[in-house]
Amino acid sequence: MNYVLSLPQNLLQNSRNILVSVVRNASKKQSGSTRNTSPKSRPKHRGWRVQDGHTVTAGTILATQRTLRFHPGLNVGLGRNGTLFAILPGRVMVTCEKTDPKWDHTWVQRCHGHRQGVEFYKKYFNVMPERQHQNFNLIDQI
Repeated sequence: MNYVLSLPQNLLQNSRNILVSVVRNASKKQSGSTRNTSPKSRPKHRGWRVQDGHTVTAGTILATQRTLRFHPGLNVGLGRNGTLFAILPGRVMVTCEKTDPKWDHTWVQRCHGHRQGVEFYKKYFNVMPERQHQNFNLIDQI
């Protein structure tokens, strides 16, 4: 796009170097989105769901994770997407222990494959079952 600039003759003769800047503005106003409204941009809210010392029922989600940050301990299961859940009802106990993972598990291979043969510590979620009653009746004697 060429622009023709017309200046008076006396201005052209008096100054040799003239700095000319041309600004071209948009002819239509553009409106962008102000919010991320797509379902892809919603946060996943990963992390701890139940704190140490809380009482849970069977099937309660204890933690969600993308990589293997937390490990399943006593009475805790590991879901396919990394979710830790309680197998039995009881009290949650989080401990930091030396890790001895199942090296054949795909999650363990992906997250800790480079640490094979090295000692390292991780957080373990454990569910301690509640005490059962001690009221037993003698039914038959041997």
